[in-house]
Amino acid sequence: MPFIKRNPFGHILFLKKLMIRIFGLISHSRYRKFNSLQIEGSDILRNLPDSNVLFISNHQTYFADVAAMFHVFNAALKGRDDSIKNVGYIWHPKLNIYFVAAGETMKSGLLPKLFAYAGSVSIDRTWRSDGKDVKRQVKNSDISNIGKAIKDGWVITFPQGTTTPFKPIRRGTAHIIKTCKPVVVPIVIDGFRRSFDKKGLSIKKRNVLQSMVIKEPLDIDYENEDIADIVTKIEFAIEQHPSFLKVLSPKDAEDYMNEEEELNKKREFWSS
Repeated sequence: MPFIKRNPFGHILFLKKLMIRIFGLISHSRYRKFNSLQIEGSDILRNLPDSNVLFISNHQTYFADVAAMFHVFNAALKGRDDSIKNVGYIWHPKLNIYFVAAGETMKSGLLPKLFAYAGSVSIDRTWRSDGKDVKRQVKNSDISNIGKAIKDGWVITFPQGTTTPFKPIRRGTAHIIKTCKPVVVPIVIDGFRRSFDKKGLSIKKRNVLQSMVIKEPLDIDYENEDIADIVTKIEFAIEQHPSFLKVLSPKDAEDYMNEEEELNKKREFWSS
């Protein structure tokens, strides 16, 4: 047995635990003091296997969404019911939690690199790079690394690949599901876009009610369902199917989408 324990990606587990503790202590007040986080479904987390689990979620900020999930997951596993009260749960965190993130995001400075060590599975986006639309082939190593992470533990992914709401689901997520056959758990979040900047590092507004709903695992026929059917299931599960826009008037929906597009153009990552 090696003296220094590492995960499948070569990260030293003691260092990963230390980073999760530090980031957990620093970020806890963002969901308990400056704003409040309403949670549903903690009991579902406690009934999941230790590995081979894929969480799919809508996306609102680069880092605040993932940080909140680390809090909720660890709190639930320590017996908290829909609560992250008393941050002591972070002292012995679950170390096989990973999140899928764009490689360029995780390399954009010291802080993202530290976040990456805490659990990132970095990939090269096939549709966007350096703020520009691109078209390139999926790297086999990226698929392999996601599969490795799923085999080892719990993986968080944002299948739209963007913080802009109601964007199409990337088909790669469905391919991963068919290939790896994980337990697929949907999560729906809200309020993070209003309370944080796009990076999820700065508090933009206080006293915002953030919410996180963990849903029951999806019923998927891995062998017989095609990619399109799985994509549709994901859209409905994370409440990002176009039909959800019908709760708004056509004008309100158009204004909402235009406003989000303009905000995303103005918010450059790591701009000072």
